Amino acid sequence: MVGTESLRGRVPQALLILFAIGLSWLAMMAIHEFGHVLHSLVSGGRVEQVVLHPLAISRTDVSPNPHPQFVAWGGAVWGTILPLVLLAVVRVTARPYIYLAAFFAGFCCLANGLYLAAGSFAGVGDAGDLLRRGAARWELWLFGLPVSLLGLWLWNGLGPQFGFGVTRGRVDSRTVVGLGVALTVTLILELLLSAHD
Repeated sequence: MVGTESLRGRVPQALLILFAIGLSWLAMMAIHEFGHVLHSLVSGGRVEQVVLHPLAISRTDVSPNPHPQFVAWGGAVWGTILPLVLLAVVRVTARPYIYLAAFFAGFCCLANGLYLAAGSFAGVGDAGDLLRRGAARWELWLFGLPVSLLGLWLWNGLGPQFGFGVTRGRVDSRTVVGLGVALTVTLILELLLSAHD
């Protein structure tokens, strides 16, 4: 009986973690693609299509693309900078939710940093595009490794807010509901937008 009550008490914690990861994944891909779109527009490229779907890896198709290396860098660069800006804004305006912004910024740093650093070995995705367009492998490491470490640093100490350690599974139920709603709305929007492509 005690074990069942203990497990039931952990459900909000599990949902908070699940919702935070899911929403971070979808938002990270959207911001990453925004970076590609921004660099495309600035460099005179034409965006043909942006793929954002919950069951697909996002991508931006650009043609013509006069500066493909510049466009390829845009995703990881802005995909890292904008979540850090959001973290700074939340730090000033909504301190009780700073842990969520730190989680998201850390998630984006890890995703974008590892994407380029690890991708440099397999030559896939943006890393492959960059290498084919003249970027050196060390440039991808120079970006990817410090950004990934920054992501881990941002995550350091967030455990209690997610119910680990001294909080013993206790989390803010309003935050769980808020993240659940935000994730649901994001999923619906992406599915609706994808249906029109």
